[in-house]
Amino acid sequence: MDLNHLLEKLKNGDIEVEEASKQIKLGNIHTLSEISNIDPCRMKRTGIPEAIFSEGKNPDDLADIAMEHLKHEGRAILTRVSDEQLTVLKQKHKVEWNKYARIAILRADGFQVYKTGGAIGIITAGTVDVPVAEEARIIAHEMGVAVHTIYDVGAAGIHRLFPPLEEIIEKGIDAIIVAAGREGTLPTIVSGIVDVPVIGLPVSSGYGAGGNGTAALHTMLQSCSVLSVVNIDAGFVAGAFAARIANVVAEARRKE
Repeated sequence: MDLNHLLEKLKNGDIEVEEASKQIKLGNIHTLSEISNIDPCRMKRTGIPEAIFSEGKNPDDLADIAMEHLKHEGRAILTRVSDEQLTVLKQKHKVEWNKYARIAILRADGFQVYKTGGAIGIITAGTVDVPVAEEARIIAHEMGVAVHTIYDVGAAGIHRLFPPLEEIIEKGIDAIIVAAGREGTLPTIVSGIVDVPVIGLPVSSGYGAGGNGTAALHTMLQSCSVLSVVNIDAGFVAGAFAARIANVVAEARRKE
């Protein structure tokens, strides 16, 4: 429905405010030739920004999609970006690049992330888990959440976990992501000692039987302490889910 027509119907009392709001949110889809549909209202509708999954996309097509996002949203978030794709992106616009997470972000002049007041923690069992954790950290940051990280504190040296964990709990975090590969024990341990939601993020580290993240995933799914679990290497999903929790909690705090 055309926006002017929609507003005219609202003015005339033909539809209620709630219905107009729904139509505006659902109607803002922009088609980019035959290769992509842009959803600029996803952040308003779901609280999670649309991100461009880059794997398998032609570099030139990807750059066109990114520029369309930039035009309509003031920002483009691209995940799993290859070196070839990054080179083409840099020819189009200034790029913020995280080599560990393989995330590229383009911003329009003056674009700023609104700080919501939510906060999360991200913990990794090992250094090899950091790239996936960084993907989670970046998307949570782009959703306006403060992120506190504790890296390389796995179960083989569990004494390393407690001092930094106590520090981030004192900062008032609303949720914790715990990334682990191999046997994937750490999320269960953390979930058993904190009073905020914990999200298990299995990582495709490890080898042999149960390698590539499968043992970690199965361990987390069988956790005896309460734990939510995302897919193997799903850093984006873990980060968005944790940030969504934090933002809902932050909104509730503001209403108190």
